[in-house]
Amino acid sequence: MNETELTQAVSTRISHDLIGNIGAVSNAVELFEEGDMDFLSDIKSILKVSSEVLSSRLKFFRMAFGLDNSNLEDMAIVRQTTDNYLKTIGNRNTPIELDFHLSSAGMGRLSMLSIMSLSDCLIKGGRIEVGDDNGRLLTIADTQSVSAEKLNWLQAIAEGQIPDNKAFYAPMLYLKHLVEQQHRQIRVLTQEGLALLIE
Repeated sequence: MNETELTQAVSTRISHDLIGNIGAVSNAVELFEEGDMDFLSDIKSILKVSSEVLSSRLKFFRMAFGLDNSNLEDMAIVRQTTDNYLKTIGNRNTPIELDFHLSSAGMGRLSMLSIMSLSDCLIKGGRIEVGDDNGRLLTIADTQSVSAEKLNWLQAIAEGQIPDNKAFYAPMLYLKHLVEQQHRQIRVLTQEGLALLIE
């Protein structure tokens, strides 16, 4: 997979993850312009929720996929940005909780992409734990419900295969690309749940 194809996959994935809430904002504005005040409370709710989701996702995507910036060196910002992103894909009944133990500033982007890749496999929420030790990054998904198909593709990508749905797996594809640039390797571990190990 060349860099152009990777860029296309990332752009498509980001657009897909934003378009739904952009559409909701557009619909709310249309209702507001029609002037029917019976829907005012609904309009406010739609705008509030959608703007929070868009803001959280855009901040996350900017750090995970964008150019290097000082925020990636601040582990408190990386943690908060990632936690806010996970709240946009979980729900009240099945949230995705984050247990963040990262000490190396150089692991910020890799941890975000690892967390995003694992969260894509979760069906009913769970907990994701990330930590580093001696240059190794371990990200573990603690959940009772994982998509077998998505898990299989994570393993296949780690081994060098390219999925048909490149856009959906853009986080893992980009993560593998970065790891290879650093002359490191990534492994998918399934012995006790689901984990990504970068070493």
